Amino acid sequence: MDEYQQTVRSLSDRIVAAQAPIRVLDAVKWDDKVKHAFLAAKGKALPEVDRAYYQARPLGFDATAVKQEFQSIERDVTRHLGQFNPVGQIMRRMCKEYRMVVRMLEARGTEDFGLISQELYGAASDAFHAGDPTLADLGMMLSNYLDNIDGRGDLKDEPKTLDAKAAVGMLQSRLNRTFGEAEDTIRVFESDGIVADAAAGADYIKVRADAMFNERDVRALEVHEGLVHVGTTLNGLNQPICTFLAKGPPSSTVTQEGLAILMEVIAFASYPSRLRKLTNRTRAIHMVEEGADFLEVFGFFREQGFGMPESYANASRVFRGSVPTGMPFTKDLSYLKGFIMVYNYIQLAVRKGKLEQVPLLFCGKTTLEDMRTLRQLVEEGLVAPPKYLPEQFRDMNALSAWMCFSNFLNHLSLDRIEADYSNIL
Repeated sequence: MDEYQQTVRSLSDRIVAAQAPIRVLDAVKWDDKVKHAFLAAKGKALPEVDRAYYQARPLGFDATAVKQEFQSIERDVTRHLGQFNPVGQIMRRMCKEYRMVVRMLEARGTEDFGLISQELYGAASDAFHAGDPTLADLGMMLSNYLDNIDGRGDLKDEPKTLDAKAAVGMLQSRLNRTFGEAEDTIRVFESDGIVADAAAGADYIKVRADAMFNERDVRALEVHEGLVHVGTTLNGLNQPICTFLAKGPPSSTVTQEGLAILMEVIAFASYPSRLRKLTNRTRAIHMVEEGADFLEVFGFFREQGFGMPESYANASRVFRGSVPTGMPFTKDLSYLKGFIMVYNYIQLAVRKGKLEQVPLLFCGKTTLEDMRTLRQLVEEGLVAPPKYLPEQFRDMNALSAWMCFSNFLNHLSLDRIEADYSNIL
């Protein structure tokens, strides 16, 4: 490395080290005592979570010191790289975001927690573009579509006959074929300590020990957690200079979750009940933004056909970090919001002939607003192209053809088509 590259690497490593103790989901989750008490009361009383509940659960790091370190890194980025240096602008934005994340965690159990969450991840009432529908509108629209196809026997989920051990074996085998069995690149194992059915780490996927799966679930995990989340992390860890690409602030969460949902769709790994899960989360967040409390959101999930434990788990995702009558934690908006934003980005990249930028979505924990800069950094040798790419992005032929048609279809009026096709439907 030359002196400039060494400077960038040093500043990048400092960001990676400074963010290491921050564990957002661990800091905001509710423990099993809250769940057991709620279920024991038959779901009739609000969970006992308030500001004092979080204060009794320290963050595990010195929040003031971490914020000061990010402030120091930001100053040093400007001091050593200048105000308008492209990679410096990315690193300064990351420092600001991480400081905001720490402030959000300090505000657990207060209204500020929800307000900062909206600033980081967005709100259900946000529009995609001026005059366009909001995320809440999208959630309702998709729910209506799903209602129209609900009840068809051929679209019902297959029975979940695979226990965690069987799912781990199947998922490990599939990922070995994709990432290279000899490299032992990704580990898949059972875990007791997670809320979701599965969760991705740097080079591993944890599967909840008491969860049950079918083959369709395993395929979705392969694509979503493996090909995207672990794949982009490994590509970030392979970066020789811009090591910060292995770590994702909230702005990258929206892009990465959107990319994962898009991959599910184009790999034919998604299915209606999985999409229903995403729309329900969006609708639940919007309900809370409109004033609903935990019991109302719990009731919404019960109406969707979930049992009491599942309804509690779904509702608690919306209120974690907050209180049962407070504002929502809006991270779960990332899935649908990110999907629309990434899809539009790829559409425009095809329309403008900028295909070389699309695979760079996988070079680490990227953010859409940085894509043009990342292409420049690849050309300068500061960023390495992604080593691990899903098949659909290694060969852009099929995806490009799809987007060409999609660009044209966007100009057609669905209302007019519905009227014209009514006699044949």
